[in-house]
Amino acid sequence: MNGNLKVLIFTDLDGTLLDHHTYSFEAAIPALKVLVEKDIPLIICTSKTRAEIEKVRLELANTDPFISENGGAVFIPKGYFLHPFSYTKEDPEYFIIELGTPYDEIRAVLNQIKERFPGKIKGFGDLSPQEVSDLCNLSLQQANLAKRREYDEPFILKDENAVDEVKEIASYSNLQITRGGRFYHLIGNNDKGKAVRLLRDIYGEKNKHLKTIALGDSQNDLPMLKMVDYPVLVQKPDGHYDPSVTLDNLILAEGIGPAGWHETILKILNKLS
Repeated sequence: MNGNLKVLIFTDLDGTLLDHHTYSFEAAIPALKVLVEKDIPLIICTSKTRAEIEKVRLELANTDPFISENGGAVFIPKGYFLHPFSYTKEDPEYFIIELGTPYDEIRAVLNQIKERFPGKIKGFGDLSPQEVSDLCNLSLQQANLAKRREYDEPFILKDENAVDEVKEIASYSNLQITRGGRFYHLIGNNDKGKAVRLLRDIYGEKNKHLKTIALGDSQNDLPMLKMVDYPVLVQKPDGHYDPSVTLDNLILAEGIGPAGWHETILKILNKLS
């Protein structure tokens, strides 16, 4: 890790760094190259699973820590930090800090909610890989990676009027509902903001004057955006901004998804230099 680190970037994927329809980051490549040149960490923070993120990291040649499933867990590659930090468990590749509720417990609560609203709720666990593929415009291989969930259950709610009641039922089990680009998500007492703060503090142990940037497009990104110096909201595919994301210092990217991501990253880095 760069000992002279000055900037840290956290990013959502779907609809932000990745195009909502094609999942391509092509429009952001010039800015991504600048991050590599300047040795600026790019920390993926998404509702996607570890398996999905690892595929994207390979495509990006990214070796930095990442945050999966709406802050469910932080994955830190072994050997990345030279100073000690606390973690929950480890595997051959990562030190893992778990913040979320185990998936089996989340599924059990979703099944209770489904009984209250018969035929109106479908979670990823109820869908076949082919159905996930069709819904999300993913390949079958990508759909299988999306179903490998550990801390978060995306679901479809066919009756928008039921949102408040669904949230109330979830709260009885100490779970919460958040909204992403495509789905509602049932999660534990975690969010992107808690994971970002934790990771920011680990970096900050050796880099006291870090400037932090975060980019997102949806309500589930708001906790992350609140934690950084430069919070950026990119445009949705139709050119509008998510109205549920409001902050006094919010930067509105002039562009949709990765195009807005690219423009705004370069502007902020130029300002900081």
